[in-house]
Amino acid sequence: MTRDILDEPGPARFAESYPSVGAAIGLAVLHRSTGLRGRIDKFTGDIVQIRDPAGREHRFRNRPGAFAVAGETVTLVRPAPPPTTATGTLRRTAAGALVSVEHTARVAQPSRLWVEGSHDARLLERVWGDDLRDLGIVVEPMGGIDDLVAAVAEFDPGPDRRLAVLVDHLVPGSKETRLAQQVEGPNVLVVGHRYVDVWQCVRPVALGIDAWPEVPRGEEWKAGVCARLGWGDPQDGWRRVLAAVDTFADLEPDLVGAVERALDVLAAES
Repeated sequence: MTRDILDEPGPARFAESYPSVGAAIGLAVLHRSTGLRGRIDKFTGDIVQIRDPAGREHRFRNRPGAFAVAGETVTLVRPAPPPTTATGTLRRTAAGALVSVEHTARVAQPSRLWVEGSHDARLLERVWGDDLRDLGIVVEPMGGIDDLVAAVAEFDPGPDRRLAVLVDHLVPGSKETRLAQQVEGPNVLVVGHRYVDVWQCVRPVALGIDAWPEVPRGEEWKAGVCARLGWGDPQDGWRRVLAAVDTFADLEPDLVGAVERALDVLAAES
């Protein structure tokens, strides 16, 4: 067990006011005094038990401001019971939205959300799957974006058939940005993030690493990452990446913001 240094003798600490966050099992947290990161395994109100990426358990006293969530200092509290409405109990999705536990998927809308590949699609399903079904939005992998202009023309978007495209490496001067400029219009939205690959949109802390390794240009990125981290081949690496994601808090804000913007646009017609 890790000793909580907040229990060490010292001058009286002044109480500060911090936002309250429900200590849900599985929530990713940082213990500020020790720098230990992990996920909440047990919460009694006074004691917080955290499991680190190596599977070790650590117990800490729960004090105001003792923990941080997504970079913000917080006070952990007992999670609130699920709210209810006239249609029944609501539950919170991995993306943070509230949906009825009795809700069934909507009929698919004519609009589409395109992503570059299957890994992008599976990450979206893991975090936004409930939201996508609630909105009736279908996610389709493109298998790359080299043929984006022709694919958009074939899709023939319109006011009742909108298209959102999520791409990697959407930065000034990139191939992705040039293609985006050719297809964007009143019924086509291109969103993205700055990372070379969607794997990088998973926060290193969720994977138990300090940072994503640098891979020289010309070397296959996923293979290079796996070699440097000792993850085996890219299939083994992908299993690690996907398993590390439970909620939007495990993803970089770049990706979260891009997906939410796309869903807002596609849901506007619903």
